[in-house]
Amino acid sequence: MRTQVAIVGAGPAGLLLSRLLHVAGIESVVLEQRSRLYVEARIRAGVLEPGTVDLLERAGVAARLHREGLIHRGVTLAVDGVLLPIEFGPLGIGANVTIYGQTEITRDLIDAAVARGAPPLFEALDVAIHAIESDRPFVTYTKDGEPRRIDCDFVAGCDGQHGVSHTVIPSHLRRHFERVYPFGWLGIMADVPPCHDEIVYSSHARGFALASMRSPKRSRYYVQVGLDEKIEDWPDDRFWAEFAMRLGPNTARPIATGPSIEKSIAPLRSSVTEPMRHGRLFLAGDAAHIVPPTGAKGLNLAVSDVRFLSEALTAFYRDGATAGLDSYSAKALARVWKAERFSWWLTSLLHRFPDADPFTRKVQLAELDYIGGSRAAQTVLAENYVGLALD
Repeated sequence: MRTQVAIVGAGPAGLLLSRLLHVAGIESVVLEQRSRLYVEARIRAGVLEPGTVDLLERAGVAARLHREGLIHRGVTLAVDGVLLPIEFGPLGIGANVTIYGQTEITRDLIDAAVARGAPPLFEALDVAIHAIESDRPFVTYTKDGEPRRIDCDFVAGCDGQHGVSHTVIPSHLRRHFERVYPFGWLGIMADVPPCHDEIVYSSHARGFALASMRSPKRSRYYVQVGLDEKIEDWPDDRFWAEFAMRLGPNTARPIATGPSIEKSIAPLRSSVTEPMRHGRLFLAGDAAHIVPPTGAKGLNLAVSDVRFLSEALTAFYRDGATAGLDSYSAKALARVWKAERFSWWLTSLLHRFPDADPFTRKVQLAELDYIGGSRAAQTVLAENYVGLALD
């Protein structure tokens, strides 16, 4: 098989890149080791920056998003139960965020690929990337027990932190930066109405909590837990009691409880792999960087990578220009590190660290109090939350 761009990974980054290349008249093939059912069932983030919505519109896959997405014009902090609303408009932030699950974006993109007759190659096993330092790279894989090969001009590695793409960059050229946090998030999904009109980030003496939603009838809630915690230690009744305690009594409506339809514990970490380009290989999304979910940046960073890369590839095939390809890694990483900084700051501000002394908690409370009384501090938070402008 021959194509112009081989894309490894059928998450939102790989699927959106393929869609944007199709719109530009560029051929691509998407390889995915998992089944379609598995990919479409993955539960992930759901806060979209306006730049993400804009790119989905340009890709022609935003119709359902606009029908079902929830517009949020602010975010709320809670400090030991006392609510601090931060409204974007009065702060001069001329944008909002949209709540629409990553799972739904993935389904929309797969449906669009199937409709145009170019579905991802699911259950492609033993993927390997070859000859990226030449002008004739290729990808090999096994499908239905048979070895296969795709020849291409470029390879886009969109296969996440556990994929093969980032390991293809020679170890002496690859740098990895990481911070592992000493806690995780226990999250549940439940078919109950959200307890507040906006997302609530809670800093409580017992630990962090987050109230989010997927629809007016489905809520997504989290509490901070230790890394040694297990799902079976958290029956629904225990979760609801702990969540209500950390969030406090002042939400817009009483916390409705119900059986969880999904429950998981996710450890938190920050990581970046540099560079994001080597030869004819380009990394995008989780293959190059991970952020803790506190700042809602993971999906949005992947989309900004894809925007830079799709524009660079379009310029190459349209005009023979290589400037965008050559600057891709530096341009993407400049945005990545700003998002890493914001996510690290918000995580450090709102969570209780197991080795922290009382002084640390007092400093957290002082900073939260400062944010509550400072328009400038609120503007900085809102500007980063909504998303910094793409260069």
